[in-house]
This record gives sequence, structure tokens and C-alpha cells, in this order.
Amino acid sequence: MQKDSKVKLKKFYILIYLVLVLLIVLSIIYIINFFLLKKEASDESNFFNNYINESTDESSNEEKVIISEIPNEAKLEETERMIKVKNLKEVNSDIIGWLEIEGTSINYPVLQGEDNEYYMTHNYKKEKSKNGSIFLTKDYDWTIPSSNLLIYGHNFNNGAMFQDLLKYNNKTFYIKHPIIRFTTAEEDAEYEIISVFKSRVYYKSEKNVFRYYYFINAETEDEYNQFVEDAKKASLYNIEASASYGDQLITLSTCSFHVKDGRFAVVGRKK
Repeated sequence: MQKDSKVKLKKFYILIYLVLVLLIVLSIIYIINFFLLKKEASDESNFFNNYINESTDESSNEEKVIISEIPNEAKLEETERMIKVKNLKEVNSDIIGWLEIEGTSINYPVLQGEDNEYYMTHNYKKEKSKNGSIFLTKDYDWTIPSSNLLIYGHNFNNGAMFQDLLKYNNKTFYIKHPIIRFTTAEEDAEYEIISVFKSRVYYKSEKNVFRYYYFINAETEDEYNQFVEDAKKASLYNIEASASYGDQLITLSTCSFHVKDGRFAVVGRKK
């Protein structure tokens, strides 16, 4: 009887040992993945600033010559950032711009695919990546253009992609960083934040809820104004800045874990 108890105790200790070993192995794998994903995101963030340095000065001079040939009344100021975005399209034609928010790690290329799934799992080089990419909804129509640049990104605890968007939970952070910068090959624009709010993905059966993730282009002035009104009402804190019909909007959206299928969004209007 005593022998059986010793055997059982021994088996119990072996089981505990195996569980501890498994936890250690899983922890090591998690830590390695954490830093690998963080490095990948950092490399992507630095890519924009380093890319132009790899190009020759001749290409930049050529861009300036082309601009100088445009009649004065038709000239558009082309910044270095716009030239960089234009050059990045040679790497991947799906790159439509660059997004940056001062005081955060958000400093990434923005892509637009044929669907809203591909760049959730692929980086700007079209390589498989858990970080995915920052991407514009496929439904945004550049020929109009649409009313709202609806841009998505993952929220991972490695600090990559859109995790720093949640810093806007704090009004003090918003006050110090009220601007979103979005650069395309055509313009280098700043967007003034007008609303910061928490939300979630709503069921189809739910009525009278703010489905901000459906708003891309306003067919009427009323539809536009309703979106702005709903965004302002939903804001976590009062923001004086607002938007008027015709203002270009930008909405940055990521996952949030305050509720099931939670979302966190920041809305801005072009200055």
C-alpha cells in the first residue's frame, strides 16, 4: 500500500516537472516571437526613412526638374515624403501612402489590396507576417475620392502596428499629439483629430448603433453630418475640433479588448 503511494507521488512529481518544462519552453517561444515581431515592425517603420537614401541623388533631381517644368499656376508643392511614397510604389504598387503619428511607434506604409484580408497576414513585401500591415479598406475609391480614409491595423502587445493608438485613451496624450500625418504620392497632409472612441462589431439585429466601420463615402450631406455627429457623441472626451461637409476624414481602427469584438477608433479631418 505504501509502495503504491510512493509510485503515485513519483508520477505526480514527474507530471509537475513536465508541465514546468512545457511552460518554460512555451515562454521562450513567446519571448522569441515577441522580439522578432517587434524587430520586423521596427524594420518596416525605418524602411520609409532609409529607402530614399538608397536611391541616387539623380532620381531626386529628376523629380525636381519635372516639377519645375509645370506652369506656375498649376504647380503643386511636392515634398520629400511624397517623392519617397512614389518611389516605394516600385517596391509594391499596393503601397498607397505613409502614416505617422508623433509620439507613437505608428510610422508605417499603408497598403490597399483587392480584399480586406490579405494584408492582415502579409507585410509590405507581400511576405507572410503575423503583424500584417496597416491597410486602407478595399472600398475606398480614389477616383471620387471617398469621404473617409478607413485604415485598419492589428493591436498586438509587442507595441507594433496600431497598439499605440490606444494611447489616445488618455486625453493628455491627445492634447500633446492631436495630429495624424498621412502622405501619398499626391499630397502630404495633416489631419486634426476630432474624436476618439471605443466601439465593437455590432450584430445585424442591433438597431440604432454607430457602425463607424461602414462609413467610407457619404452619398448625401446628411449622411456625412450624421457620421460626424455620432463620432463626436461617442468620443471618450470632449474635443473642440470638428468637421464640416466636404472635409476629408481619416479613421484609424484597431481591436480593443474592453468587450468581445471590441474596437478602438480615432477620427481626424484634413487641415
